[in-house]
Amino acid sequence: MPKSRVIVLAGPTAVGKTAISLKLARELGCEIISADSMQIYKGMDIGTAKITKEEMGDIRHHLIDVVNPGENFDVFQYQEMAKNKIQEIISRGNIPLITGGTGFYIQALLYDINFTEESSDKSYRRELQELVDTGRGQELYEKLLCVDKEYAGTVHPNNYKRIIRALDYYNNTGEKFSSHNEEQSKNQSPYNFNYFVLNMNREKLYKNIDRRVDIMFDMGLLEEVKNLVKQGYDRNLTSMQAIGYKEFFDYFDGAIDLEQLKNQIKIDTRHYAKRQLTWFRREKETIFIDKDEFENDDKVAEYIIKKYYKEGI
Repeated sequence: MPKSRVIVLAGPTAVGKTAISLKLARELGCEIISADSMQIYKGMDIGTAKITKEEMGDIRHHLIDVVNPGENFDVFQYQEMAKNKIQEIISRGNIPLITGGTGFYIQALLYDINFTEESSDKSYRRELQELVDTGRGQELYEKLLCVDKEYAGTVHPNNYKRIIRALDYYNNTGEKFSSHNEEQSKNQSPYNFNYFVLNMNREKLYKNIDRRVDIMFDMGLLEEVKNLVKQGYDRNLTSMQAIGYKEFFDYFDGAIDLEQLKNQIKIDTRHYAKRQLTWFRREKETIFIDKDEFENDDKVAEYIIKKYYKEGI
């Protein structure tokens, strides 16, 4: 049986994935599956730069606004839901286009990675979670640095969910999570895919990030976060650890002013973009595209389309 055809369009935040994904979808007859670990949360729209209904137009989008911010959502659920969506899209005669910046989600989907090695010692996970609940979450990252420095380099120090998973896996198996992921990524993919990664000059990317953060505040990011907090979503939730949300709690506590808040979000977003690029460079079978070499987004899309047909996957 021939493998299903899939396109991946990835890249760091603010590189311009959304505009190009829409052009590809219209030209190739794609439906878009989001690979963004924070856009799955309802009500977190401005801070995640979530595509609007108006921008979507007649292009079907999937795995956006899946759960409430207080609900758990992880790579296991994403992998299963995305696989089902791929089959649905293909059954309609369309092409699945995976778009986003969460490389971990993309890797899990493309290579059908098995993350089911669960610890039978639930007390260890509870012990780790207690550190988070008592405000000592930073100790988790220090533990991860000691046992798996490579994986720690791909994870934000406040991404407690992923850190706990990696520490639990190491505690259960004695194997580094980075080694497990590398081994699993050698799996034969169930898909025929082209994996495109957008990039651009670092200085331009950082300017895009700064501009985007300013626009987010103009659009009402402060009000969005206040509304989420009023609904009871606190800083310990995975959703509230997202960049563009977690920084607000210091502002609400009076530790920083509004200008410092904006600057911190810009700094954290730049660091995140750097980690994203580090992840994508480690991935195999990626096709990096320097946007600076093209006149505009239309030309980038044309290149991707030609490459897609030329590869004949």
